[in-house]
Amino acid sequence: MSFEVQELSDVIKVLILLNLKRKASMHKALLKKQIDKVCANDVCVEASDLDKALKEMISEGLIIEDGDYIRPTPQGLKLSKEWRNLLLKREPILEVVAGLVDGSIAGLVVVLSVFISGLITKAVTFAALLTLVAVAITNFSSFLLGGITEDLADIRSLQILMRFSLSDIPDKNERNKSLMLVKKLFMLLHKEVRLSNFYAAFICSVTTFLAGGIPVLTYIVFPEPMNLIMALIIVGAINAYLIRYRSKKSRISWRKILLETLLIVITAAVASLLLGNLS
Repeated sequence: MSFEVQELSDVIKVLILLNLKRKASMHKALLKKQIDKVCANDVCVEASDLDKALKEMISEGLIIEDGDYIRPTPQGLKLSKEWRNLLLKREPILEVVAGLVDGSIAGLVVVLSVFISGLITKAVTFAALLTLVAVAITNFSSFLLGGITEDLADIRSLQILMRFSLSDIPDKNERNKSLMLVKKLFMLLHKEVRLSNFYAAFICSVTTFLAGGIPVLTYIVFPEPMNLIMALIIVGAINAYLIRYRSKKSRISWRKILLETLLIVITAAVASLLLGNLS
């Protein structure tokens, strides 16, 4: 199956992949019902259109047919995941990375500032909570509004590209059905993207607060000098997970990401400490 959507069966394949569930069989009648729901009761996909798309997916090794049921192959699951990430924006990679980075930097700065200045516990608690809550709220609002704007712009561009490709279909009836199906699909995606961005922004804010709050809480609870050592170990563990996470999602060796991540975190922390001392 090519990435470019060129005909009605390609659009139906995308819808099938979006509806496939991990290692679960789905009845063809239920699949047809799900696609009809996207069409909002307009007849844009007939049973013959669905059967044609299913036969092509079977020949391409994306699904396995078992009577009236279908189930995805490993290749089908992989492709389904990629389409979900592209269209539904279900994987908040940027938000998780930002939450871990911002939270760990904020926590590190608070701990080192308190250690250097020798503030009492109440002052530590107040300053830490104020800093982390402010950063978490800022991340939530920024990523919610920015994410919705960026993702809607992306899917709008993708819709235009699909419509342009489908407009070359010679058969007028098939062309109209294809364009109608794409239109209905992207109307549904607009709602899904907003929900996904709210979820992603929430994850970002919570991750920010936890990544900063855990080392600060450790510093407050443990006695000296164990508190500083434990807090720094936790910050290091968070950044180790961050490096591993970035390596996995970008499919790049962690060795190439290690130096970049450490330079950014250390530079940001040192700059924050210097600005704090100057003020």
